Amino acid sequence: MITARLRHRSKRYNHQSIEHKRWILRGLINNYLVRFFVKFDAVLGLENLPARGPAVLFFNHIAFFDPIVVMHASPRNIVPLTKAEGLNNPIIGAFLRLWEVIPVRRDAIDREALRKMAEVLEAGEMILMAPEGTRHAELQQAREGIAYVAYRSDVPVIPVAIEGTEGFPTLSLKRWRQAGAKVIIGKPFCFKRLSSRLRPAHLRQMTDEAMYILAKMLPPHRRGVYADLNSATTETIQFL
Repeated sequence: MITARLRHRSKRYNHQSIEHKRWILRGLINNYLVRFFVKFDAVLGLENLPARGPAVLFFNHIAFFDPIVVMHASPRNIVPLTKAEGLNNPIIGAFLRLWEVIPVRRDAIDREALRKMAEVLEAGEMILMAPEGTRHAELQQAREGIAYVAYRSDVPVIPVAIEGTEGFPTLSLKRWRQAGAKVIIGKPFCFKRLSSRLRPAHLRQMTDEAMYILAKMLPPHRRGVYADLNSATTETIQFL
């Protein structure tokens, strides 16, 4: 159940009308964007995605097409977060606006983005977050936004590991002959409810524990600052 602090519902958000539009755009993603611009090999763990209801998905962001690949792999529509300046792109920005993604300003706490995330989750949809905030070949220390949103909204959290998207889009036949994109969807979990007030130290621990779960799903060369799996704990995590 979405907590009152994040709920703050808005009459402007119409889930049904947007979903109709998104399913039309899904045809563009599945039949053109992925087919001609990214080599897609496999998706594993689809049984870990809830058939209905809200969830926060988070992923390791290594290439531009990662969100598109996850959206293609999922049988349900997903609402990604994106950097606000991406909406200014004359081509990609048009697609983002039509899908009604959630733009995020990365230079400060974006309360408008938090409000929109709450509305999307309240409507029973799934959002997609890159906790690191930008693309990296290996994991960097994640920002605490994922823990804040997931804890306050009290919805399932699902790790998504991505591999093989680097180098796309490309016209190189050599790259197309190599391994393509692979998506692994991990087991859902939630953050345990605290008996005290949520503090920055709690958010940091929640975030790092979630990132270690993601790191375990990745090959060693992708784990970055979360490479030492012996340091992983799950004190704030409850698997569903």
